[in-house]
Amino acid sequence: MHGKTKLLWEIFITFLKIGPVTFGGGYAMIPLIEREVVTTKKWLKTEDVADVFAISESVPGAIGINSATFIGYRIAGVWGALTAMIGILIPTFLIVIGLSISYLYFNDNPKVEAAFKGIRPAIVALITFAGYKIGQMAILDKTTFITAAVTTVILLSSPLHPAFMIIIGGFFGVILVKIKENLGYNVL
Repeated sequence: MHGKTKLLWEIFITFLKIGPVTFGGGYAMIPLIEREVVTTKKWLKTEDVADVFAISESVPGAIGINSATFIGYRIAGVWGALTAMIGILIPTFLIVIGLSISYLYFNDNPKVEAAFKGIRPAIVALITFAGYKIGQMAILDKTTFITAAVTTVILLSSPLHPAFMIIIGGFFGVILVKIKENLGYNVL
């Protein structure tokens, strides 16, 4: 198999394996994406993946699909992006179709209801773990910790839309970096 074709096949298979972790949405995929891309395959560094997740969260669309697309692009350009996106979409699509059909036939079944009662808290745990992993990648110093804490308080206590917090966060990030540069700190 040619080098580029082999790489694209590896990207496809990697994201095809990640796709079934659809339960809980894209945030549940984040720890698995990071493990596969950084630890197992060593295609990207942790800080590169953190940047991809930040971009993926701030653009419209599902974070899992956005992340796969951006990571595929970083690894192998446009073909890598398409390959990763298709790889992560196929199992997600099939699972959603299968669950939709099953739910129509079995939604009143007590065992199905019991299964969903068990799945819901597991999803919360997956999303919490994803938040923890993102926090490890994004909170680098006191400034980023304070920014995350203030943002969390604002989001929990006000009706402000999260998209505005992303814009405000970018604005304050630029200001804080300039302040640190002027104080002589190494910012990158």
